[in-house]
Amino acid sequence: FSFTVKTDFSESSHRFDQCGVVLYLDSENWIKASVEYENESFQHLGSVVTNQGYSDWATTEIPSGIKTMWYRLSRREDDFCIENSPDGKTFHQMRICHLFKARDEINFGIYACSPEDSSFKAVFTGFVFGECMWKAHSGQAPDWEYPAYKNN
Repeated sequence: FSFTVKTDFSESSHRFDQCGVVLYLDSENWIKASVEYENESFQHLGSVVTNQGYSDWATTEIPSGIKTMWYRLSRREDDFCIENSPDGKTFHQMRICHLFKARDEINFGIYACSPEDSSFKAVFTGFVFGECMWKAHSGQAPDWEYPAYKNN
């Protein structure tokens, strides 16, 4: 499947204000992707993957003037792809990951939070749920065709 949504966080103005997509199995196994407000100069576009209680955070800085972002979360068996798009047309891969505890049924959706002493309005629109849009390895030669692989 693929799940796509547009987020509007134009009112975010406090450190750690964020909204995006989340996939939740339990407190030890989950994924989230969002834009997290940092300061007047920049914010973080990032993702967190927690597998069997261990988390990592991958981010890149983006200008604080960006106030909307599209996300697409796709699943292939126990593997997941998170993509983002500033315009809802051209998506860019943020992360591919595996969840060891993923099963047939998972919980996913949207989230917003403002963990410090503040609040903000997050708007979610353009919900689409459908066939998997993740074109994994599209046009890519199989590993055994790469010279480095042939020499091993």
